[in-house]
Amino acid sequence: MKNIIFPGAFLVTLFCCCNSAKPEKAKDNEVDRKPHYALSVIQTTGPTSMIKLPGQLAAYQEVSIFPKVNGYVKNVQVDIGSKVHQGQLLMTLEAPELAQSTMQAKEKYARTKADLSIDREHYNRLLEASQTPGAISPLDLSFVKSKVESDSAVSNAAKSNWQMQETMQAYLVVTAPFSGVITERNVHPGALVSAESKDSKPMLELKEISRLRLQVDIPENLSGSLKVSDTISFYTSALPGKKITAHISRESMNVNAQFRSERVEADVFNSDELLSPGMYADVIIYSKGNVSGFRVPKSAIVTSTEQKYVLVVKSGKIVKVDVTSGNESGHSTEVFGNLTKGDSVITNANDEIREGAN
Repeated sequence: MKNIIFPGAFLVTLFCCCNSAKPEKAKDNEVDRKPHYALSVIQTTGPTSMIKLPGQLAAYQEVSIFPKVNGYVKNVQVDIGSKVHQGQLLMTLEAPELAQSTMQAKEKYARTKADLSIDREHYNRLLEASQTPGAISPLDLSFVKSKVESDSAVSNAAKSNWQMQETMQAYLVVTAPFSGVITERNVHPGALVSAESKDSKPMLELKEISRLRLQVDIPENLSGSLKVSDTISFYTSALPGKKITAHISRESMNVNAQFRSERVEADVFNSDELLSPGMYADVIIYSKGNVSGFRVPKSAIVTSTEQKYVLVVKSGKIVKVDVTSGNESGHSTEVFGNLTKGDSVITNANDEIREGAN
């Protein structure tokens, strides 16, 4: 009888031992099922990025020359491509009626000046005679004095009119306001030009090309990281493969509301005249990043319809932190938010990872 019971007891014991081992295996499986995430440590300096932007070269100075007075073109001393220096004669106009008006104004001034001289002499004689008691009536003396003052005003007005006519006549001679190149000519000798016409083309167009302006619109998120004297480089199709460097000279300090960009200019010295105003340029800008930014992997940023955030692991818990992105460089992105140096973010984050998970 003992031999029959012993195998049964052995099986019961073995069954109990197997059952007691199962919970430990289940615990191990639970641990294995917990998700494991790759983490990256946040860096404090935003990444340096290279951005390519379209730009355009413009003349450092340019002017469209219109007639100041009505007249006929007498002669033109320059043509398209002519290099001129400041003060050089460009063209002359003629206006016979203006010359006549100037002569009439001069004669009128001479007449009023003579009348003033006679009246002043008359007054001085009466003033001298009035020293003898009863010789000259005070009323007569006052009347002559008033006439002198009136003639003086008339003479000054005539002089001003004559000077104005001479100034207008000086506009018949057109000179260069600065050194440069004539880039447009729209008149020839004998043509009638009018100062009153609003839709007419300029007689001449002058541009300074020895120094050019490189104009480029910087996106709003990059404008804060650039400043005057920063170096930029650019390429043009006219000089393929040639890298040209310049320094930012001016910032508009205004963001275009439509394109969300700020205009900056760099002076480009063009002594060899290989570049021309109007040329298109591919501008290369290196942004140093913002000192208040943080660098995280691009894959750490989760973008949804409502927010942009990263998943930070703090005290073993996952926390969502809202961020705004900035410069990008390689696999890194510059972000701004409530972050601290040394925080760890989930490298391959997605919107399925829940906040508060272990």
